[in-house]
Amino acid sequence: MKAVRVHEYGGRDKMMFEDVDRPSPGPDEAVVSIEAAGVNYIDTYHRTGLYPLNLPFTLGLEGAGVVDAVGERVDRFSVGDRVAFANGQGAYAEYGLCQADRMISIPNGLDFGTAAAAMLQGMTAHYLSHGSFALQPGHTALVHAGAGGVGLLLTQMAKRLGAHVISTVSTDAKAELSSGAGADDVILYTQADFKDEVERLTGGAGVDVVYDSVAKDTFERSLACLRARGMLVLYGQSSGPVTAFNPKALSDGGSLFMTRPTLGNYIASREELEQRAGDVLQWVADGSLSLRTEHDYPLAEAVEAHRALEGRKTTGKVLLIP
Repeated sequence: MKAVRVHEYGGRDKMMFEDVDRPSPGPDEAVVSIEAAGVNYIDTYHRTGLYPLNLPFTLGLEGAGVVDAVGERVDRFSVGDRVAFANGQGAYAEYGLCQADRMISIPNGLDFGTAAAAMLQGMTAHYLSHGSFALQPGHTALVHAGAGGVGLLLTQMAKRLGAHVISTVSTDAKAELSSGAGADDVILYTQADFKDEVERLTGGAGVDVVYDSVAKDTFERSLACLRARGMLVLYGQSSGPVTAFNPKALSDGGSLFMTRPTLGNYIASREELEQRAGDVLQWVADGSLSLRTEHDYPLAEAVEAHRALEGRKTTGKVLLIP
């Protein structure tokens, strides 16, 4: 079978489209014939070694397809079932090996591409808005990268919960997308300092929470946007990691809180996985949560998919189709 492999950490040139052996399931495992794989920014961290994995490895955490084979002790799924997963390493391939208890059944009416697109970013938006900082009516949230895959979903979920959303984007076209997702105010950070704009929009009060996936370029100003006892939820680092931080900045800012969450800790149990994935897939199926999936690439063009993602040329979800 074909897969996109990494044998040494580095740039996009380290992604090899090559033949590998088709996996066989062990106990508690299933092999999925992958119909669509999600491309996420964390994949670039794995490729570069920022989040290291054991070399060599097949890229990709997220996909959807049909169960092709099951191992011993797997009784939740059978061959032929339509499933999706969001934390099974090796999705950039024609067949993927998954822990069966980490897979979710795809609701009737959802196609594979939509299911793959919804899983990781959808559950990320879910745990951010319902877990890391549980939004309530009256809260004001600042969402960085508001036109990205997570940003668009997070904005919609925040509005479902009654929050006021301020987003940051880089272009007028992305501003339209963010507004369309429900953002109450959109800041073009290429034209104005987002900290100054947040101060203006909130009358100097600041926001209750900042959801920040950018990190290095936004970190200090994100903290400065918070009201007293507000929270910075730092869940990514697309501009690079924060390398130095003095906790005294939290007290200086007004007894602030900061968390650095990851999805795995918010879907640690089967029950929590089913709850988050179930909410997301059901909302997509009934039309109350809108997905943007206009960037589809053949599996052989994974390098181009990464180039577009890292160049911030994408809005919404990027998929690879084996």
